Amino acid sequence: MTPSPEDEARFPEELMWEGRFIAAKRRGRWEYVSRTRGIGAAVILAIDEVDGERHVLLVDQYRVPLGCRCIELPAGLVGDETAGEDPALAAARELEEETGYRPGRMVSLGRFWSSPGMVSESFTLFRAYDLVRTGNGGGVPGEDIRVHRVALDSLADWLTERRAQGSAVDVKLLTLLGSAFAAG
Repeated sequence: MTPSPEDEARFPEELMWEGRFIAAKRRGRWEYVSRTRGIGAAVILAIDEVDGERHVLLVDQYRVPLGCRCIELPAGLVGDETAGEDPALAAARELEEETGYRPGRMVSLGRFWSSPGMVSESFTLFRAYDLVRTGNGGGVPGEDIRVHRVALDSLADWLTERRAQGSAVDVKLLTLLGSAFAAG
C-alpha cells in the first residue's frame, strides 16, 4: 500500500544535492527544492497614486530557467547576506535597489507559497506605501532589471502585450488581476 502524503511527511528528509542558494531534497516519494541557510524571500506590492491615478511598480528581468524575460513584482532574498535580517527592511532595500523607489512604510500582508507541490520556499508579501523616487533602479550590477510603472486600470492589457512579445508573467501578478479573471 502506498503511504499517504501525511504519512510521508514523517519520513526522514534526504538531501540529494545542495548549492549556495537551493537544495534538492526527498521525503518518501516526494522530491522538492528548498532554500539553503534559512534564506527567505520578500515580494513587494508597490502602488503609488498621483493625481487620483494608481500605478503599480513592476520589474522584468531575464530568468534562465524560463529562457526569457519575466514580468514580476519587485522581490528579493531575506537573509542571504545577513543572517536574521528583518524581512521588512530587506523588502524596502530590494524595492529601492530594483525600482529606485523608497517606501515610507511597509506592511506585511502575510506569508505565501507559490508552488507548494515542488518548492518549500515561501515569501512574505509586503505592501509599500508613501513611495519616494530616489533613482532609476535596475538592481545591483549584473541584474539587468527593467522598471515599469503601469497604470492599474490598463495592467491587464499591458501584460497581454508583453506576453505577445515573449515575456513570461509571474504568478504573483494574479494579486492584481484576480478580480478581472473572476469577472470573466
